[in-house]
Amino acid sequence: MTAIDHETLVAMLDRLKLTAIRDQLDTLLDEAARSDMTLREALAFLVRREIARRDERRIAMASKIAQFPFVRELDGFDFDAQPSLDHRQIRELATCRWVAHGDMVLFLGPPGTGKTHLAVALGREAIRQTYSVQFVTAATLVAMLAKAHDDGLLDKQLTILARPKLLIIDELGYLPFEANAAHLFFQLVSDRHS
Repeated sequence: MTAIDHETLVAMLDRLKLTAIRDQLDTLLDEAARSDMTLREALAFLVRREIARRDERRIAMASKIAQFPFVRELDGFDFDAQPSLDHRQIRELATCRWVAHGDMVLFLGPPGTGKTHLAVALGREAIRQTYSVQFVTAATLVAMLAKAHDDGLLDKQLTILARPKLLIIDELGYLPFEANAAHLFFQLVSDRHS
């Protein structure tokens, strides 16, 4: 077999778009050699690194598209501060079976109890499991729907809001809906679950 120089190997990895392997090639090969990996183990090691990088990028991009107000994870939630909250139920929600089934989850409680933290954390978990997610506050949502209605573009806006598998609506109980806003909101809910 002919020896392949570094530049040729990098060009081949570039052509295959294996950027994680390309960017860390020497380090990864050294680590594989130090660990006395078989060729099969080394290949699996390299491929795992590539998959991990792609997953990181996919999650970062999907999180940006979701428009989360901040990054929160379930591990960072203080369950001791909310003793009435069943942490097993939240861990069950983190499996995202409810997202797959098209079910809704509603967090109720006074301000400062961690509802937004949980919503963002579950949204991020849904992204990890390849679901599309959109985060929006109720006030922003109602304003978007009202503007679309006034501009004659309500159907288009409803279609856009129906795309994500998970739509997180935050601060739902903080503002009273006027009749038209309530009608638009429930039209959205109806469209998403029909």
